[in-house]
Amino acid sequence: MPLVNIYLLKGRSRAYIKAIADGVNKAVIDTMGFPDDDRYQVIHECEPDCLEYQTRDTERVMMHLVMRRGRPDDAKKAFYARVVELLACDPGIEPGNVLITITENNDIDWSFQDGVAQFCSE
Repeated sequence: MPLVNIYLLKGRSRAYIKAIADGVNKAVIDTMGFPDDDRYQVIHECEPDCLEYQTRDTERVMMHLVMRRGRPDDAKKAFYARVVELLACDPGIEPGNVLITITENNDIDWSFQDGVAQFCSE
């Protein structure tokens, strides 16, 4: 259950945005073993001059996942590959225009509701 922030260019259709969100979620489930209903995503639509990715000036997407520590490197590598595969198919983003970062943290760093650290037993 990562918290996924997805940054994309402003002005895209709802179908385009949904394809990206669904593709990223599918990649998480396919490669990292998270449950199907563990979906936590924030979509950020950015003006082109506010989403700079080296010299890329066409479609581009950046994403940052925050998740609990412990996923193996192979799962992360599989995730990266699966994301670009899915986004190339729909909505048609070139794999070289997708940037992915992952930050890991600990059980105490999560509270889903009620001001309680649900992953920590007390």
